[in-house]
Amino acid sequence: MTNDSNSSDIPTPEPFSEDDLQPDDFDGGTGEHHLTPEGLATQQALAAISALQSPQNTAALKQARSFFQPAKSNQFSVKTRALVLTLLAIAITILGLILNNWFIGAFGTLITLILSLAMLWPWVQNLLIKWFTPQDRTLFIAFIGLIVALIGFVRFSGLGDRLLATGRKINWEASGTLAEWFGALGQILIAIIAVYVAWRQYVISKDLTIQQNLLTVQQNIITQQQTIDSYFQGISDLVLDEEGLLEDWPQERSIAEGRTAAIFSSVDGSGKAKILRFLSRSKLLTPLKRDRRLGRAILNGIGGYAEDRLEGVRVIDLGVMLAGADLAGTDLRWTDLSEANLVRADLSGCDLVKANLSRTILYDAKLRNADLNGVRLFYGSVEKASPRSRTEPPNYHTGEHTGAVVENADFTDVQRMTDSARYYCCAWCGEQSRSTIPGGCEGIPNKLGR
Repeated sequence: MTNDSNSSDIPTPEPFSEDDLQPDDFDGGTGEHHLTPEGLATQQALAAISALQSPQNTAALKQARSFFQPAKSNQFSVKTRALVLTLLAIAITILGLILNNWFIGAFGTLITLILSLAMLWPWVQNLLIKWFTPQDRTLFIAFIGLIVALIGFVRFSGLGDRLLATGRKINWEASGTLAEWFGALGQILIAIIAVYVAWRQYVISKDLTIQQNLLTVQQNIITQQQTIDSYFQGISDLVLDEEGLLEDWPQERSIAEGRTAAIFSSVDGSGKAKILRFLSRSKLLTPLKRDRRLGRAILNGIGGYAEDRLEGVRVIDLGVMLAGADLAGTDLRWTDLSEANLVRADLSGCDLVKANLSRTILYDAKLRNADLNGVRLFYGSVEKASPRSRTEPPNYHTGEHTGAVVENADFTDVQRMTDSARYYCCAWCGEQSRSTIPGGCEGIPNKLGR
């Protein structure tokens, strides 16, 4: 291969002039043409490379040139003749001192001062650039200018003379009391400043405490979520076989109920709601139809497990785990809470859309602002439905003894309550709770009798 095709496009390196390679006598290293030996070698190497580069690599060459650009140094160089002249000026000054000759001494002193300042100026300049930003230098000069302007204003406006004349008229001996007053005022100001500092320390400490509490709350939320995730995994491993089918035995159901009761006591309302949604959607709270001989859950033939409300067995029976629980403001949509004991539970503001509350004990429960759209409180017809009984079995065809116990429950401002749910609650909640039901209970008999 030859380079003839590119010979006309080869860039010619720019020659370096001798002036660029020779620094001034008092070069501070900050000029545009200052080069150290390492920088000179780099420039020569790049110039040689540029002679062999093709136009396609011009961009890469420019990038390399900028990459290898030597950093500016704070050092400065002085030529030998400048040092010799300075030493000679020092010698002349010393000679003038020895001979006690004013002319020789003044001449040597002047030359020494000029040469010394010329040598020190690059160092002072670099020091100012290094330690003071342009803004600092501007503010310093502006401050000095302001002081000089004030002095000039006082001096040339006659204000200084008037102040001096006024000062001569003051009886300074009688003003000693005034000085004491100013001293007391200074002490008061010091006390005020101390109080302000203490107050600021209190505010900062309070802010730090609030931030620490927020971090603690976030850490507690993370820890709770990790605990809930571990519970989910443990329950799944406990009741499912290797093929993922439900295979729960009496002892496994007891352990699952024990784990659930334990974790309910260590999580807040939001955590309880997450656990209830997991168990409900996993059909672990639903009474499932069982094989009479083996006790295993039976498939319904359409991809799920068959339910048996009358004689079915739940994997986890909530029982009294949620009695008195605080579930206010939580999401309990589509959860199966049938036959759970929620006596005195706080369900204020809960989202209970499509929740199953049949045979649930809601005695003295709080349902303020809860969303009851599509909630199931009973089976069968609303005219024949009645709350659960301790002695009578439920009849899921007629609705007898399939309803929730809603006596003394608080229904203030509940949302989207259906007409059938309102009729049932008015009939079985008692006189105390009938006045809290939105829409009133006019024309609906009080079947509870109290």
